[in-house]
Amino acid sequence: MIGGGQLARMTHQAAIAMGQTLRVLATSPDESAARVTPDVVLGAHTDLEALRSVAQGATVVTFDHEHVPTELLDALVADGITVAPPPQALVHAQDKLVMRRRLEALGAPVPRYAEVTDVADVEAFAARIGGPVVVKTVRGGYDGRGVTLADDLDAARAAVRRYLDDGAAVMVEERVAMRRELSALVARSPFGQGAAWPVVHTVQQDGICVEVIAPAPNLDPALGAAAERLGLGLAADLGVVGVLAVELFETVDGGLLVNELAMRPHNSGHWSMDGAYTSQFEQHLRAVLDYPLGATGPLAPVTVMGNVIGAPEPPEMSMDERVHHLFARMPEAKVHLYGKSERPGRKIGHVNVLGAAGGSLDDEAYVADVRERATRAAHWLSHGVWTDGWDPHD
Repeated sequence: MIGGGQLARMTHQAAIAMGQTLRVLATSPDESAARVTPDVVLGAHTDLEALRSVAQGATVVTFDHEHVPTELLDALVADGITVAPPPQALVHAQDKLVMRRRLEALGAPVPRYAEVTDVADVEAFAARIGGPVVVKTVRGGYDGRGVTLADDLDAARAAVRRYLDDGAAVMVEERVAMRRELSALVARSPFGQGAAWPVVHTVQQDGICVEVIAPAPNLDPALGAAAERLGLGLAADLGVVGVLAVELFETVDGGLLVNELAMRPHNSGHWSMDGAYTSQFEQHLRAVLDYPLGATGPLAPVTVMGNVIGAPEPPEMSMDERVHHLFARMPEAKVHLYGKSERPGRKIGHVNVLGAAGGSLDDEAYVADVRERATRAAHWLSHGVWTDGWDPHD
């Protein structure tokens, strides 16, 4: 696996149960996966010799992130190495402009967009759509980086100048009037078998996913089925091997638009570690190894994931003590920590909370209770403060 972050770490956990060994290309022995995986190669994902070293003797090469240059992956394929997903598929998760153009050609629903090479391009686009815009770097952005929600044309101009001055390729999109963000997570094997998890509702703050509700409540069944078909269809059309996350906007008029693609395990699928028959990490391994895919049904009426994100000021209480108090108060919480140091805005773990059997996704109070418990647990681990003011020593 190219990349040594938390996705590689959790993929390694799944590999152990399957009798597989995951070799990781990490930049440092302190990276999340390098701390737990016995087979680590240190090097950069932009170094062909490092890529060749980690690939030597491996059954398949796959990814913790999408940032490996396409030409280097083409070189691995020319060496006879199996790369999953293959470079011709992965480029659609690496390059937003390539992705938009290909999806448009396939007839998939996408926001209106345009390539930007100078400030005049964003001015012309804003005039054409008659509404607010989003300025994006074409490559490399994630978790809100490389994305500017421009409140007005002056802000859009400034963002374009900033990105272009940094040497980035730039594009602009319409800002979608949406009801909420959804994610359709699917998997596909080289044999062509596909599998889809229930569509989930993702909650974003400052460009970072903070909460996932699975399945998405109050989702029209026809729209949910359409989202699953869209995900499976794109996986087949693009030649994806492994997990594919299709991040979606549910528009105010009840439609769907594709926002982003990720061809790897994804934050919106972390709930599946405890809430589905097959986790996204096991499924990704099954897919890239061409095993039959696992069942994707949910184990509870609703599962909520809360991301543990570094607080502005790290708590004085150690993480070990915070975990101790969380387990004492909420024994049902499933904690997944990534072995990362705490810093503001950094994803350092997540918590999954499953709704009790017998509940219903249609029961708003039931769903709200599970959401409150998951977000309360995640906030406690981040800040060392209970959102309801509870004091364990009182």
